[in-house]
Amino acid sequence: MSRSLRRGSIAAIAALAIVSLSSCAAGNTPETLEIKPDNASATLGTTLRLNNIVVVTGDESSGEHTGPANVTVNISNTGTEPAELQSITVGNGAGAVFADDKGAPLSSIVVPAGGAVLLGGSGNPSAKVASVSVNVGGFVPTAFAFKDGSKVETQAAVSPNKGLYKGWGPAAGPAAAPSKAAGSPAATTPVTTPAGATTPSGATTTPAGTH
Repeated sequence: MSRSLRRGSIAAIAALAIVSLSSCAAGNTPETLEIKPDNASATLGTTLRLNNIVVVTGDESSGEHTGPANVTVNISNTGTEPAELQSITVGNGAGAVFADDKGAPLSSIVVPAGGAVLLGGSGNPSAKVASVSVNVGGFVPTAFAFKDGSKVETQAAVSPNKGLYKGWGPAAGPAAAPSKAAGSPAATTPVTTPAGATTPSGATTTPAGTH
């Protein structure tokens, strides 16, 4: 074989190797493999995104838990209209009750247009479940329903009140149902997450639409 033919063959083999390696690299990217974060996230339409969905129990590290729990989630709204979260259901129908950052009951949680709301943790509104049976360290079906009729279901991680979620679990005793004075429905108050607020995962929340 002549030198020119040998050089051509070597070049062709090298080109094929480069193409094969490029294909492997493209196939192993997070986008291609659809790698998801450990904690659940969900989207509703093109404007609502629910991130870092976790059900936080007591101080037990593992095993079955039956009792109060808190739901934490960061909801962002890139739309031009506010979104109103009306209910959260955990497991087999255990509903959460909402309260503002002072503990006053809320009938719903309003996520303002172009803003975000973080449920759970000090200084934020809360979603508390009086009693639910879950497996600590596992996952539990969790559903979010909004006023416009939209609903999303996911498998929320179940974390104990330790580590990153220390202080995010329920206080001693079950969550109280919201009380209403006669003729006075519970308030519905928009509560936004200020830019720079820190979530349990260490991520910093920013207003939606500022990516």
